[in-house]
Amino acid sequence: MKIGITCYPTYGGSGAVATELGIALAARGHEVHFITYRQPFRLPSFLPGVYFHEVDVGRYPLFEYPPYDLALAVRMHEVVRAHGLDLLHCHYAIPHATSAWIAREMLREQRRDVKVITTLHGTDITIVGQDPSFNQITKFSIEKSDRLTAVSEFLRRETYNAFGCTACDVAVIHNFIDPDVYDRAKYPPTLKEQLGQSKPLLMHISNFRRVKRVRDVVQIFARVNAEIPSRLVMVGDGPDRPAAEDEVRQLGLDSSVYFLGKLDVVAPLLASADLFLLPTQSESFGLSALEALASGVPVIGTNAGGLPEVVRDGETGVLCGVGDIEGMSAAALSILLDRERWTAMSALGAEDARTRFSLNAIVSQYEHLYMTSLEIRP
Repeated sequence: MKIGITCYPTYGGSGAVATELGIALAARGHEVHFITYRQPFRLPSFLPGVYFHEVDVGRYPLFEYPPYDLALAVRMHEVVRAHGLDLLHCHYAIPHATSAWIAREMLREQRRDVKVITTLHGTDITIVGQDPSFNQITKFSIEKSDRLTAVSEFLRRETYNAFGCTACDVAVIHNFIDPDVYDRAKYPPTLKEQLGQSKPLLMHISNFRRVKRVRDVVQIFARVNAEIPSRLVMVGDGPDRPAAEDEVRQLGLDSSVYFLGKLDVVAPLLASADLFLLPTQSESFGLSALEALASGVPVIGTNAGGLPEVVRDGETGVLCGVGDIEGMSAAALSILLDRERWTAMSALGAEDARTRFSLNAIVSQYEHLYMTSLEIRP
């Protein structure tokens, strides 16, 4: 098959999953074309069967806000025609599925068709799509897609509740990890050695948006550190990073907390971690939590959104209520103080991640979805 993939190429779970999916599909013999405004951050400069088509947004003086969605539609149209794509797989409903619908309508005028597959990742449904300014166009884009997937049962339910798309059949295809990449045994504990081998290392990875509650991360760590001298590593960047840095200063934790910024590769870092903190307000899936579990790192998080579908509460981590800083701190201390419990959680988390969310199994589900949408017999 010839597959077009459009995603946000910057840091975040949806872009990471979309890119890894494209790479895996190319490895299976498919031809994959990424269509977006920048090369996806997890896409190497060259891979056999993988192509990148940049969307150029013109700077015409009349446009105060350049219309990326229209430029994307035009580029999708060009790539489908030039390379004979069978389908466009859009990650996020708006603007990607909207642009794909425009491109498909343009193609139909020229007696050419292409299937549109839309994967819903979270904020396109839970935040942006429910804004009155975007509600109807999000609903329209969902309903005009040929096939729909959501990354969790939670997001599937939320889509139906928010938009009432009764005619839409939303299939759940979870996010995934490559077991070969997230293998703790492959990496030396370099980061832990650098920061203090004897001290527990806690970690948080996100795009530092408000929904991630990064101040809570620091406050949980402060309580843990008061009982057990530890280190906290914060990976990523975003609008709430200054708030987290301010919290660190106010609590006098400057010598114990490290902000590493955006990093393309996180598996070697996770191999040094003892606990992963994700006190999120709402997580549609929790890819960073899955990557931590696959690396043998128990997760302390919230019983919110799709996170309970990833973390087995009490078995591979502990989930508390949103904002329950005391509960998450106590859970973290309990695990760190019981080495036997930590070892059991670490082993079960890695095994569970590989069993339920392996790359090969999930990519096969997408392949089957593509083939049925194109009416190709598996």
